[in-house]
Amino acid sequence: MSSALRRAIQRPADGPADVAERCEMCGLAVPVEHRHVLDVRHGEPRCVCQACALLFERDAAAEGRYRLIPGRRLRVPEFVAADLGVPVGLAFFVRQPGGGVVAHYPSPAGATRWEVEAAAWEAVEGTCPPVREMLPGVQALLVNTARGRREHWLVPIDDCYRLVALIRREWRGLSGGSEVWPAIDGFFADLDE
Repeated sequence: MSSALRRAIQRPADGPADVAERCEMCGLAVPVEHRHVLDVRHGEPRCVCQACALLFERDAAAEGRYRLIPGRRLRVPEFVAADLGVPVGLAFFVRQPGGGVVAHYPSPAGATRWEVEAAAWEAVEGTCPPVREMLPGVQALLVNTARGRREHWLVPIDDCYRLVALIRREWRGLSGGSEVWPAIDGFFADLDE
């Protein structure tokens, strides 16, 4: 019997109260605050324990199936987001490992995607140097120009997934209802911490 299978079978039904999930690499319990890796094949984040995160950090330059999602958040200088063809005030942009940039905007049905024109992206990189350093697949440029806001962030991709989940959970009716916008404001306030 493999060690991973043995751990799965021997895993207790109830874990400690501060354990949110299990490491999706080794099966150990992970605390509420933990790191993630991106499963490149499926485009999904996976929870990892500190030991597994350190292994992936060591191999950060490797082009394997899993890539460690960085934890750094950085507010970047403002630029004209409309130049990227954003039809809404809240969107995130991800550089693809094979080239090109895909834009996503969160909605109550999930994230809608479209390809960003290469010339438009190059113009943003020219006016906003931190964007040039964005890691493919695991970091995103998050833009919030909704409701008079002017926020531009370089964030881990798992933050964007959290934002999509928050919008799906809080959205009510056609306009979003009274809960969604305070929740979005709270999300961006947390980025500042």
